[in-house]
Amino acid sequence: MVALGTLLLLGLLLTAPPGLGQGPARRRRPPPPQSPLEKVAAQEELGLPQLAGRWFLVGMASCCSYLAEHSHRLEATAVTVTVPDGQSLAISTFRKLDGMCWEIKQRYLPAQAHGRFLLKGRGYGSKVDMVVGETDHSSYAILYYQKGRSISVKLYGRTSRVSDAIVDKFEQRVRAVGLSEDMTYYFPTYGFCDSADEFHVLDAHGEMVQHRPGLQLQLVQGEEAPDEDVHHSHLRHCRWEPGGHLHLPQG
Repeated sequence: MVALGTLLLLGLLLTAPPGLGQGPARRRRPPPPQSPLEKVAAQEELGLPQLAGRWFLVGMASCCSYLAEHSHRLEATAVTVTVPDGQSLAISTFRKLDGMCWEIKQRYLPAQAHGRFLLKGRGYGSKVDMVVGETDHSSYAILYYQKGRSISVKLYGRTSRVSDAIVDKFEQRVRAVGLSEDMTYYFPTYGFCDSADEFHVLDAHGEMVQHRPGLQLQLVQGEEAPDEDVHHSHLRHCRWEPGGHLHLPQG
């Protein structure tokens, strides 16, 4: 009888609906929302060695409030790209601050997908994702950057001026990610820096590579840095990459 009772109980357990006797069923967490950059397709035939060399920042679309308020103070910006290991991008950016040329060095590491890169920052939420959206390698490149859920788009040219057709492509891509014409800015086409001395070189974290006595550099975290890019910002105020403000105190 004991054996028969055991068999009946086992049969009931095997035929019972899932979750019976296990308390209220747990609701599955909804999947996280897709990030803006996940919707952007990367360049299919991307040749990293062909990206190497000098580029000029032609235009940028961003919701950075400081950029909107001080767009009349934009500085001519140029970058030099190398591919040191065949898969990551080492980028040196040259721009002026108070008439002095600065160089900002950054290293974008390959992400899991082709044409996608990652700039590591310090602390939680400080990383920057970058996607090479479109390029012909020889005249223009359209790059996307994302920090948190804020996105920006940049147009680079092998020369400081590009054709109207390329500008149209850039503006179409800007609109496609929800940025408007009012958030799009074009940079000067003259006054570029070719180099910077050893005392005006910053790494990706905004720290001086070679310290100069009497010059202090202070990172200030804040809300004015929604997207990604220190090297195209006004260094004194709006640090767009990899998060926080970069401030050069006066005196």
